[in-house]
Amino acid sequence: MASGKKEFLLKAKLTAEENKQIIAMAKQLGVSRSELIKSRLLANHRQVLINAAKLLVLLDGIGAELGRSGNNINQLARHANILNKRGMLDGEIVTEFHALFSVYLDQHLEIQKLMRQIIRLMKS
Repeated sequence: MASGKKEFLLKAKLTAEENKQIIAMAKQLGVSRSELIKSRLLANHRQVLINAAKLLVLLDGIGAELGRSGNNINQLARHANILNKRGMLDGEIVTEFHALFSVYLDQHLEIQKLMRQIIRLMKS
């Protein structure tokens, strides 16, 4: 939004339902009604208001889940190394692990791309 002295007032008549919708949307996004209306009227049509607090909580959850996945992979690799040293590692298990790990890496790269897109959208 443009900065400067705010000296003009915009008025609009709303039905009770429209007013409830605007209040609910502003509350959901964590912004004032004024900010919501200005962003919708003046902003680029691509710009989307988001509830930053909720987004951060969700991103934190994704980060925690990725951390748990990495920990599980490390435990599986450690166990596989122990079995391999004892000559007890089955080739089929290794093949299946490689296939599943390939899927995991693809998904991890997709998450990274999406995170970069979110960051770019938040900057613009």
